Amino acid sequence: MSDLRTPSEASPADAERLRQPAGHRSSSWMRPLARIGRGSDGYEAPNPGPDLSDRADRVAAFAPAILAIRWGMTIVSLALSASAFVNSDWEIVLWCMGLVSYTVIRTISPLRYTGDVRSLVQVFLEIALHVGAVAATDYWESPFVFSLMTAIIVAGFARGFGFGLRIAIGAALAISLGAAAQPGYELQDLRIALQWSAVLLLVGVVAGYARRISGEADRQHSLALDRLDRLSDANALLFSLHRVAQTLPASLDLGDVLDTTVARLRGLVDFDAVAILVFDDTDASWQVIRREGAALPARLGPTELPRPLMEAMSSNRMIEEPDLSQPRGPGISPTSSSGIYTVLPARGSIIGLLAVESRQPGAFGRRDIELLNGFVEPVALAIDNARWFSRLRTVGADEERTRIARDLHDNIGQSLAYLAFELDRLVTKESRGEELGGSLEQLRSDLRGVIGEVRDTLYDLRTNVSDQLEIGEVLEQFSARLMERTDLDIRVYADRSGPRLPLLQEREMWRIAQEALVNVERHAEATGVAVRWRCDGEAGALEIADDGKGFPVGKAGRLDSYGVMGMRERASSIGATLEVHSEEGRGTVVRCFLPVDRNTRSRP
Repeated sequence: MSDLRTPSEASPADAERLRQPAGHRSSSWMRPLARIGRGSDGYEAPNPGPDLSDRADRVAAFAPAILAIRWGMTIVSLALSASAFVNSDWEIVLWCMGLVSYTVIRTISPLRYTGDVRSLVQVFLEIALHVGAVAATDYWESPFVFSLMTAIIVAGFARGFGFGLRIAIGAALAISLGAAAQPGYELQDLRIALQWSAVLLLVGVVAGYARRISGEADRQHSLALDRLDRLSDANALLFSLHRVAQTLPASLDLGDVLDTTVARLRGLVDFDAVAILVFDDTDASWQVIRREGAALPARLGPTELPRPLMEAMSSNRMIEEPDLSQPRGPGISPTSSSGIYTVLPARGSIIGLLAVESRQPGAFGRRDIELLNGFVEPVALAIDNARWFSRLRTVGADEERTRIARDLHDNIGQSLAYLAFELDRLVTKESRGEELGGSLEQLRSDLRGVIGEVRDTLYDLRTNVSDQLEIGEVLEQFSARLMERTDLDIRVYADRSGPRLPLLQEREMWRIAQEALVNVERHAEATGVAVRWRCDGEAGALEIADDGKGFPVGKAGRLDSYGVMGMRERASSIGATLEVHSEEGRGTVVRCFLPVDRNTRSRP
């Protein structure tokens, strides 16, 4: 039976043989050269790839030095060969012309060494050419000994100490042994051979040392560039996280948070499709709250998620898919070829999923993964905060509707009931034939009063703090309307045209002040009210003091009826404190204070 092995069972030698071209597999004489080419000289990167021909030219950095040395040694050889031209020593003249021609060729087409067999053969041919020139022209007495140094320097630059020394020793032995075989070889000739051999070895050592220094410099340069690239990535990540963190306290609207998230995401990575999903625990489905370039429905069931998102959710980690072809895909878009998928964790649980995809295969690298790893957590927190704020805002709207309904019932409802009773009384009087003139006049006056109450109520509901209207102006306008319809004397002391609090906080402070002033109007039986508002842009203080009859603070039921619980909830929602001081017969003071530290955490 034939020996059949799977690719995983093939030996390293078999794999290397199979990777070689057909011509190389049949040329056994080149295998030693290949082993030399694969040898390490101490400064190469470990574990080089099998395709040595793709490496960069290792002597390219030394090309100017090699060219200068080559021409310098050629000129020295020409000078030493001058007598041969005079004496018509044609052998030396021919070798001199050959070496000059080779120098010109290498000037036009410099020797390249990329670590493959072909470039190694070129180095050996240059060595052989110069050794042949020296050996053919009287060995160590040859005028071309200096040209031999160029070849040794090239070998040292190409492979370093080991290769340079081996080439120098081989060249020195070849020339020395050839000279020793000549008749009339004397001790003086041996001394000259040793001297030149030492010179060649020294040249090989210097060239190898220069290569080592250059290799270390290149390695340090690469490390510095890698560190710089990492620092650049870290800086981009920190900048993005800083911008996201700035938006967290103020961006409590889910639409704003999603717009900001997608914009920041585009600043970090390049993508063609993005989708953000949140988990709806009411029916265990996934709601797609933002998608761009993605073909997804508005809601997905637990088993309807794309496979990469399902894998990210089940493994609770970031997944990078370089190829979305079957069976790994498709992702959120049928045209995407690669993508990154991750969970959105917040408060110890998965609140959503994030997917970004590109039409290019393998479009996302290590840098993109690192940036997104640091990006998803603050984004998840921002989205979760916005969702909870939306829920609380819904609850707050319900409470506000309840308060408005109570106000309408307590005031307008009672007035309308009174008008209904009056109409019934007038109908009865008319059936008896009694005079209705005075009663109708009174009814008309009462109706105008009810209309005024409706108008005031609607106006109060529309009054609010805005970017153009600060809280001091709103307090003055509202106080002026209260004085028009009551006998209250209201004095407003407010900081104007200075630094302001964030709009959401100012609005809550205004609603607290409005509730307190309405309580004074309806229940305090006061003659005077003092309203004070102080703000330095970082902290705020509000005080409403009246000279009314007061009430017992210790009774919770009365507190709720006066809206104190609602004021406390508003204060708590912005991190403020509320104090109510009241004493029967001596009035009431309501103070609301927003401290610096909480305000600082809440500002964008």
